[in-house]
Amino acid sequence: MKEISLHILDLMQNSIEAGASWILLEVNENEDGFLTFSITDNGRGMSETMLKKIRDPFVTTRFTRKVGMGVSFVEMTTKQSGGNLIVKSKLGEGTFLKASYLREHLDRPPLGDIVNTIKVFLVTNLKLHFVMHYYVGKAKFTFDSKNVKKFLGENIDFSYPEVYSWLDEYLRQEINEVRKAGGQK
Repeated sequence: MKEISLHILDLMQNSIEAGASWILLEVNENEDGFLTFSITDNGRGMSETMLKKIRDPFVTTRFTRKVGMGVSFVEMTTKQSGGNLIVKSKLGEGTFLKASYLREHLDRPPLGDIVNTIKVFLVTNLKLHFVMHYYVGKAKFTFDSKNVKKFLGENIDFSYPEVYSWLDEYLRQEINEVRKAGGQK
């Protein structure tokens, strides 16, 4: 994958496949010189044995295919750009994954269109409680799907054209504000 946002989408889909009903995504465009993202979920988690194998592309926890390229690709891109990948998991409790990319490294993939990534993910996972913290340095924006549903109505569907359009505008505006406040363009 050429963009970090597509890795994020793939990894969050892994969380859904693992039975997660809650996902926290944290993105920081400048965490001490690194672009980072982390995903925390309350899915079924992994055993110690599986956790040791998870970086192997020919090992997967999915039942729909026999290969699991997501984690191995993320690890490859983080290492190529002076960063690293941390994965922690407990069976029955969920998984935490954090990827760090040296921000100014020549081989760091671009972040990509994180807004479209979030919109697509929300539209395809309507019952999910999704929280995102978006940082640029210390500047922060938080999106919480439960709060949005309280505001717009519990039965709101993110795929409705008006809601989908509002979501796009809202996320872009708030992320741009965080970028300005954090000194990014």
